[in-house]
Amino acid sequence: MSLIVVTGGVRSGKSRFAEELAAESGRRVLYVATGQAWDAEMRTRIELHKKRRPDDWGCVEVGERLSDYTDASAHYDVVLIDCLSTWVSNRLMNISEEEWRSEEHTAALLQEAEAWLGQVQASSQTVIAVTSEVGLGGVAMNRLGRWFADVLGDVNQMSAQQASTVYAVLSGIPWRIKG
Repeated sequence: MSLIVVTGGVRSGKSRFAEELAAESGRRVLYVATGQAWDAEMRTRIELHKKRRPDDWGCVEVGERLSDYTDASAHYDVVLIDCLSTWVSNRLMNISEEEWRSEEHTAALLQEAEAWLGQVQASSQTVIAVTSEVGLGGVAMNRLGRWFADVLGDVNQMSAQQASTVYAVLSGIPWRIKG
């Protein structure tokens, strides 16, 4: 098992860098897409990501359950997950406003992240996980934004702790910060 975490700000170049890492491996790659086409802008972003990927890469889309790609990944050596932050966002957006910041929902999401990390650890594949860094900005102005930052911060820390390598991408420049 090898987990590589690629983090950075929004539009920092982290996805492009992670795609380069996967392509440079020269091995069979499965792209795990967490983005959902909620509106025209998101559809355009998804299309741009699709156009950048090599034709021989596999692709599976996951919604709320991050580990849903496991069966599809059996014949691949490298799994590129783009991205953990969108996965967390998808999960939180499907929870009613009355239940935002619920300890039960928070615990369930973190348990799912732990279970996914356990699957990664048990796997022989290289997993490259892209995620947004939320710890460099200010505190969000609303409850949902603060909850997102708290949960994603925990998921990012759990992932980076288990990862053999972590990169931070700033303005398109990757810096290896672990490994």
